[in-house]
Amino acid sequence: MIKRIFAFSATLAVLASCGSSNKVSDNAAADNTLSKQEKKEGWQLLFDGTSTKGWHTFGKTITGPAWKVDNGTLHLDASAKGADWQTGGGGDIVTEEAFTNYHLKLEWKISKDGNSGVIFNVQDEPAKYKYVWYTGPEMQVLDNNGHPDAKIHKHRAGDLYDLVASTPETVKPVGEWNLAEIIQNNGKLEFKLNGTTVVSTSYGDDAWKALVAGSKFKGMPDFGKFSTGKLALQDHGNDVWYKNIKILKL
Repeated sequence: MIKRIFAFSATLAVLASCGSSNKVSDNAAADNTLSKQEKKEGWQLLFDGTSTKGWHTFGKTITGPAWKVDNGTLHLDASAKGADWQTGGGGDIVTEEAFTNYHLKLEWKISKDGNSGVIFNVQDEPAKYKYVWYTGPEMQVLDNNGHPDAKIHKHRAGDLYDLVASTPETVKPVGEWNLAEIIQNNGKLEFKLNGTTVVSTSYGDDAWKALVAGSKFKGMPDFGKFSTGKLALQDHGNDVWYKNIKILKL
């Protein structure tokens, strides 16, 4: 009898577990979609998984052919080399819309020895600024185990590039997806990588200006100066994949 009771209890536990799993699946959003809760909260998709709608190459009106939609990802195919370190037919891409206070989420996967970045507060004025990073700070995307930049302090994955080192380091190995978050809200800036806060700093105040003055950007008078701007995905000449790009205005 005890064995029968135990077996019956185990069966109930399995069924309960299955039911719970089904509930989680029902509430979870598929790639490049919003869950019911996200829709309720006001999240906005920036990549629909089927097109580059909402994006264009910096200084142009469309995205170049190197930025491809590949199995539900936004993939920079870096096989064609350009005149500089960037990809032929590529270039940094920026959002059509500018943002001020927001919570950005996206997932990225980098190629072996690869380098990219998520750049924010970008001023889309190519006649005045040659590259997106002349104005916009960057959350670094990098193969920490293969790219030489990883040997430089404040240049590793998750870092506020050349300004603040991320800690702890929570990046996943090449070939795995990383969940990155940038939260900018009224002079406060926070980076999360794979669910852990890795950078937390002020933005735009004297402490921020001191960070910039001590960085490689000190000779760029408009770097990190703007609190409103576009988001950019960087072409650094290496394959990179992005998906589930979404934003909540705060």
